[in-house]
Amino acid sequence: MSRYNTSDDSCDKTSLLMQLCADRYYISPEAFHTRTCTYGPLGTELKKNIIEQWTSAVRSRAYVFGITTSVQSRMCEESVRIVNVGDLQEILHQESLSKKEASQKIQTLMKASVSVRTSLLQGALQQYIQALELVNRTLPFGLAETGLCHHSDSQLRHSSGCSFEVTESSLVWFCSPRTSSQWMDYWAHQRLQWWRKFALGPSDFDMCNVVDEELKEGASHGVKVLYKFPWGLETLETLWSLGDTLLLKTHQGTCTKLQCRDGRKSVVPHVISVSANMDRGMLAYLFNSFQLMKKTDNKQKLNQRMVLKLHPTLTPVKVALDMGRGSSSELRQVCEGLFQEFLEAGISTWPGYLDTMSLSLENLHTKYDEMGVLFTVMVSESTLKGGLLLVRNRDTTIRETMHISEIKFFLLKYISASENF
Repeated sequence: MSRYNTSDDSCDKTSLLMQLCADRYYISPEAFHTRTCTYGPLGTELKKNIIEQWTSAVRSRAYVFGITTSVQSRMCEESVRIVNVGDLQEILHQESLSKKEASQKIQTLMKASVSVRTSLLQGALQQYIQALELVNRTLPFGLAETGLCHHSDSQLRHSSGCSFEVTESSLVWFCSPRTSSQWMDYWAHQRLQWWRKFALGPSDFDMCNVVDEELKEGASHGVKVLYKFPWGLETLETLWSLGDTLLLKTHQGTCTKLQCRDGRKSVVPHVISVSANMDRGMLAYLFNSFQLMKKTDNKQKLNQRMVLKLHPTLTPVKVALDMGRGSSSELRQVCEGLFQEFLEAGISTWPGYLDTMSLSLENLHTKYDEMGVLFTVMVSESTLKGGLLLVRNRDTTIRETMHISEIKFFLLKYISASENF
């Protein structure tokens, strides 16, 4: 039986999901009261899985290289300064200071503050010349990175983004001016398809062009990948066609060093920037996978079960291992053997057999459905006698018996098939 009251039709689905995420250790409770993205163990694993898939997708093309750049930034349009609020308030509350003296103290405080990046674009542009030598001045090529960025109030004003500090994944693509529009179309299509690939409801992900008034500096065209949250559309990923303006601005006075071969010509490449807010992307997948499903309990009472039907590739825990009644020492020994076997095969496993709190089978399934666990594997006396396991599927709720020798290959085949679907 679920710990949440889901029988009332007027229940707020968003509140239910947020409470579930806190209770099942996806999002830390303080995240709802502060502007920080803090995650529990399952949320951390989910976010890691999303980032790995994002990186794998953009680096599937030849000549896309990973880079790491500094969080601290040279003061420019794409940076913000972090100031100690306590020091600022102390200056403002000093009544003995004149306006001029207060202004001077604030300026000194600003100079001593740290300038941090608001995007990963500038770091990639700065590494362009070094990367150009690596590819022997051949186009196209890309630089990919995932890292923390700090967003300002203006960036968050019309957004559900839960933090000034966000994790961004970025691809900066350098290509011939002749083919930049085709590459822009290619990446826009690829990125939308990627977000939809792991979605339970793909139609909730959409794409639109950026209106002229919102174009980034130097951009001739922009595209947004959007998700339809209960409160409205939010941007998950933005693509910009930037021409060569920002590249030339970053490397002033070195135009010849920027040039590469385009057939028989030497050209300064055009830049396409792809940047994704991974914190908001994770939230989108949580909302997209959350389902309230009707069920009848043992007393024929109609209830709703909550399920996180996360994609098999993304879900943090693929299988939960539990044991039924019987010789506990022998059952635990079998569970520990399976646990090691799964981990060695790269199958993330929840060691439910170590839980000292005894739950009914129904409550156990409720717990794992809310965690998004794909399969529950029950080790019992039947396992000891004939090697049979009871395997339950999260999405179908069907329970079937399977021989212990088959379970690892079954799980690997299921996860592999879902990745290629």
